[in-house]
Amino acid sequence: MPRRSQRATQSDDDHSTPPTPRSPNHENHGRIEAWFEDHEDNIQVFLIKMNRKQINIPKVLRFSWLRVEGFESLFQQLKHQKLKSFLELSGKIYPDLVKVFFTNLEFKNDVLLSSIKGVQMEINKRAWKDVVGLKPRGVQVRKGETGAVPEFNKMQYYGLCLRNPIAEIKHFHVGGLKVDQRLFGMIVTKILVPCGSNHSTLNEGDLILM
Repeated sequence: MPRRSQRATQSDDDHSTPPTPRSPNHENHGRIEAWFEDHEDNIQVFLIKMNRKQINIPKVLRFSWLRVEGFESLFQQLKHQKLKSFLELSGKIYPDLVKVFFTNLEFKNDVLLSSIKGVQMEINKRAWKDVVGLKPRGVQVRKGETGAVPEFNKMQYYGLCLRNPIAEIKHFHVGGLKVDQRLFGMIVTKILVPCGSNHSTLNEGDLILM
């Protein structure tokens, strides 16, 4: 899959320890106060805690690329799961404002609530459907919980995905998988349920989603 390297972006792996937040100068502090409407508690959380965090760089999957490269089966599978709009979602991001959003984030009555510069934002089930076409139904999968899929056997499923089905399984790594499953695994770990690092190792939840 020679073209996949062209889609790679810098990850958090380059930083073994989080950077220490810089003390804001007068101009920056004024901007930060405007972001938080002078809510001093949230400002301190942002400066001491949230500002240290690294933002996952969004990844985009072009469905036209899947067809050009011959991944028709994966194309149809993702399309059937209504994931096309979500996986092709793109646009500008502002890392500082992403951190402000999460600093102010609250979860009430199944709704995400936050604000930036006095602008109130609400992310509810309808927003997920209208923006990316995701509906509030299906099997819930959480790390370490396979109750929703009681018949799932991760060793058996991973073995079926291997290029060499009789290979000894030591790690659940994407490297030994068939091409389609390898790409699907990277879609899961980089876009659907992204983690900060180690995108090549699949946990139980990742395998269930696959």
